Amino acid sequence: MRADTLAATVPPGAWARLSAGRGAKGHRYYDWAWVSLTADSGQHWLLIRRHLRHGELAFYRCYSPTPVRLGELVRVAGRRWTIEESFQAGKGLAGLDEHQVRRWLAWRRWTLLAMLAHALLAVIAATQRAQHPPPEGLIALTCNEIRHLFTELITKPTRRLTNPHAWSRWRRHHQHQARACHYRRQQTQLT
Repeated sequence: MRADTLAATVPPGAWARLSAGRGAKGHRYYDWAWVSLTADSGQHWLLIRRHLRHGELAFYRCYSPTPVRLGELVRVAGRRWTIEESFQAGKGLAGLDEHQVRRWLAWRRWTLLAMLAHALLAVIAATQRAQHPPPEGLIALTCNEIRHLFTELITKPTRRLTNPHAWSRWRRHHQHQARACHYRRQQTQLT
């Protein structure tokens, strides 16, 4: 049976509005439903995600050796976004996709160095957040911001025309304001 045919059989009361995790603009809320699939052993489901505004459907085939709750399946499905975001960050911050190699060994070395660079930025950001929480009205230092400061302060210190610390503070303040606006708008749409 096709997934969209199964989705059409879901009664309107079976949909639950759950968050698939936090995104850049707040929680990522969708309507979720699940349909049990016949299997020999374990638990098989078709997890269905429906977009709140335009009703677009996405499907996940799920398996668990023991029964789980819908919220747990939604949490695991929401991890996909985090993984994709990590790949995009690796490409943008550490040049993961900027290799010009033709052989396996060279590609492996490039990928390893890019992943190490991204891991270094992530560790610095996490350490900074834990040891020095951001002041009121600023977001915490992000990997993007640390990379920008590293570039401005370390790799090209003689060409500096402005104060990178002041620029970073200004940018983080505006990012904080944008995040707060997104969260307020999201709350008004949910109520």
